[in-house]
Amino acid sequence: MTVTVTTTGPLSPEDAQANAPGRDAEGTYDVTVIGAGVVGTAIARELARHPLRTALIDAADDIGSGTSKANTAILHTGFDADPGSLEARLVREGRDLLASYAAGAGIPVERVGALLVAWDEDQLAALPRLRAKAERNGYHASRILDAGELRSREPHLGPGALGALHVPDESVICPWTTPLAFATQAVRAGVHLHLNCRVRDIAGDAEGHTLTTSRGPLRTRYLVNAAGLYADEIDRLLGHDVFTVTPRRGQLIVYDKLARDLVRHILLPVPGPAGKGVLVAPTVFGNVLLGPTAEELDDKTATGSTADGLHELREKGRRILPELLDEEVTAVYAGLRAATGQEDYRIQEYPAQRYVAVGGIRSTGLTASMAIGRHVMDLLAATGLETGEPRALPPLTMPNLGEAFPRPYRNAALIAEDPAYGTLVCHCEQVTLGEIRDALAATVPPYSLDGLRRRTRARGGRCQGFYCGAAVRALFEEARP
Repeated sequence: MTVTVTTTGPLSPEDAQANAPGRDAEGTYDVTVIGAGVVGTAIARELARHPLRTALIDAADDIGSGTSKANTAILHTGFDADPGSLEARLVREGRDLLASYAAGAGIPVERVGALLVAWDEDQLAALPRLRAKAERNGYHASRILDAGELRSREPHLGPGALGALHVPDESVICPWTTPLAFATQAVRAGVHLHLNCRVRDIAGDAEGHTLTTSRGPLRTRYLVNAAGLYADEIDRLLGHDVFTVTPRRGQLIVYDKLARDLVRHILLPVPGPAGKGVLVAPTVFGNVLLGPTAEELDDKTATGSTADGLHELREKGRRILPELLDEEVTAVYAGLRAATGQEDYRIQEYPAQRYVAVGGIRSTGLTASMAIGRHVMDLLAATGLETGEPRALPPLTMPNLGEAFPRPYRNAALIAEDPAYGTLVCHCEQVTLGEIRDALAATVPPYSLDGLRRRTRARGGRCQGFYCGAAVRALFEEARP
C-alpha cells in the first residue's frame, strides 16, 4: 500500500522539476482530481476502490478548505429538490450512502428533523405544494402540522407561526470530518494527495493532459475538475465556456452551547422567490447556527463577515427564535457557494478530452458527495477509462467530534490506558492532549492551526483560543517537521 501526502509550499524552478507531482518513478497518473473539497475527496475515494494510479490535488494547504469548511452542515433528504433533476437523484442516493458510511466511519450525525415554518397565509398555503414536491422526489414521510402541534414541538418559536411542514429525516452532520474521512481512506488506499498545488495551465494531447502547477508539471491520462468556486476557470483551460461560477456568500452566526435547548429541529423558512432564506439549526458540536445570508459577489475570496450581514441575520433570527438573541455568540463565519445561474449541477463528460467537469455543486454537495463520486466513475468509464475490478477499502474509524456521542475525556477505560486522553488542553470544547496528538500524527495531518481546529475542535469554543491558544500552538509547532 502506498501512502503519499505532499504539502510542500512554492518551490524554486529547480526544486519544482525535482519534486514535480507527476515526475516520479511511476510516471503518468491514470486519473487526477482537481479540488480536495468534500466532492473531490469523495471522487478520489471512489477511484481508490479501483486499481488505478490516482492523484488528488488542491491549491490550499488542507483538504476541505473552501466551501466544504463553511456551510450549514445539513444531511438533506432532497425533499425540496427540483424533481427529475440530476441534483434530486444524486442527493437522494447520496443521503443513503453517506448516512450508512457515517455510521460505520464514526462521523457524527444527528437526525433532528426539519420544520418549514409558515409565518403568513401565503406560506401556509404553500405547504401542501411542498409536500407534493417531496412526494415527487420519492420522500413520503413529511406531513403538515397545525399551529398547536408546531408550538408543542418548538415552544420557543416567535409569535405568529401558523403551521409547518415536518420533514423528520433531515439531519445535521459534521462537515469537517466527512471530507477528512474520504481523503484519509483514499490516501491509505494509495491515492497521492498533493496540497499547495495550484493549477496554472492545462495542455492536452491524444494521450491525456499535462498540468502546469505551482509545484511543477503533472501528467495524467484522465482529468476530473471538482474545483468548486474555480471549476469554471479550470473548465476554460480545457477550452469550454458553458458555465460561470458566481460566488454566493453565506454569513452565519454560531451561538453558545447554552442556547442548544432553545431549538429541537432544523427551522427552515418556506422558500420564496428570493430563495430558501435564513434558518436556525442545531449542530453536532452542541451549538446553534443562524444563517446564512445569500449575497452575490465577484470576489471568490471574500469570506469575511460584515456588519450589515450580521445585522440582517439578527433581525430575521429575532422573528424565528427571539430568545436566541439573548444568548452569547461563540463565532461568526462566512462561506462561499458555487452558484452558476442554473439550479441543477453542471456535471458533464467530454470523451474526446478524457475529461469530466463537476461544477455548480451548491449547498447539497455534502449530502450528494458519495453519489457524485459514483456518477463520475460511470462518466469516466464512458470516456474510455478502464477501471478494473473494484476492491474493498481499508476500514476507517474517525475521531468523534460530536457532542451527543462519547468523547475521550469521559472514557475512563481509555484514560486508564493512556492518560493523555484525560488531559484537557482546550477546556471550552473538552479537547484532550491525546486527541491533538493523534490529529497531528494522522494520515492527513493539519498544516495550520485552523486545520487542527477542524480535526479536534481545539480553539473553537467560547474563548476562541484565548486560554488554550498558546498551548495548542506549542503542540502544533513541536509536531511540525
